[in-house]
Amino acid sequence: MNTGLKDRVAIVCAASQGLGFACASALAAEGARLAICSRDEKRIQSAAEKLRRQHHVDVLAHAVDVTDPAAVERFVAATAERFQRIDICVTNSGGPPAKGFLATTNDEWQRALESNFLSVVYFAKQVIPHMQRAHWGRLITITSVSVKQPVPNLVYSNAVRSSVVGLVKSLSNEFGKDGILVNNVGPGFTATDRLKQLAASRSKVSGQSEADIFAAWAADTAVKRVGTPEEFADVVVWLASERASNVTGQTILVDGGSYRGTF
Repeated sequence: MNTGLKDRVAIVCAASQGLGFACASALAAEGARLAICSRDEKRIQSAAEKLRRQHHVDVLAHAVDVTDPAAVERFVAATAERFQRIDICVTNSGGPPAKGFLATTNDEWQRALESNFLSVVYFAKQVIPHMQRAHWGRLITITSVSVKQPVPNLVYSNAVRSSVVGLVKSLSNEFGKDGILVNNVGPGFTATDRLKQLAASRSKVSGQSEADIFAAWAADTAVKRVGTPEEFADVVVWLASERASNVTGQTILVDGGSYRGTF
């Protein structure tokens, strides 16, 4: 299948590991040029070198705090200067702490809002004008299955990530006329370091072993297994491609069927 992604320029956030790195790698495999970021300079440069070796593509890598609008503006400007265009932006950030509501703090609520919602706003404001000039663009947000079905003890994620869905729908309606498609992808339980941390957190609270927690997650899906980052990235590539040219304003779950609703 021809995705039409060769020589497109894609920004991928939180790309030093996990879902972000998998998305960057999958886009690079299609011939896209990359601008990747994460908070850790050493790790993002290591990820960039790995992508260059594996896929022989041009990669710009910067350490960026996605909660800092000025830092986001500088990164997007550097991307545009390097590649002379921005076609795709995949927003992503680390998940907030796993807690029930009464254990939350006001400071953590603020950080969750900045990291998981306002970061999307900051990137959207910077990349959309570039996409408007080209009359072509893809803005893809990464959230969680929790936007459809709240996950126990993830109250920050359940609440804050859902606001991204409202933003996605609003942006898709406003900028569809400019050839810009805006969609959200929600992973379910996926084998990343973040999921290992969540298992460890739940193990401390419940007394269950981490292996038993992973087994329960797998049993709760229709496919009876935890997903892989590569499976998730394939959906992101499709949404970024020419093959999804009439898909916008949608939330697509990559959750192995763990979501039980009909809509």
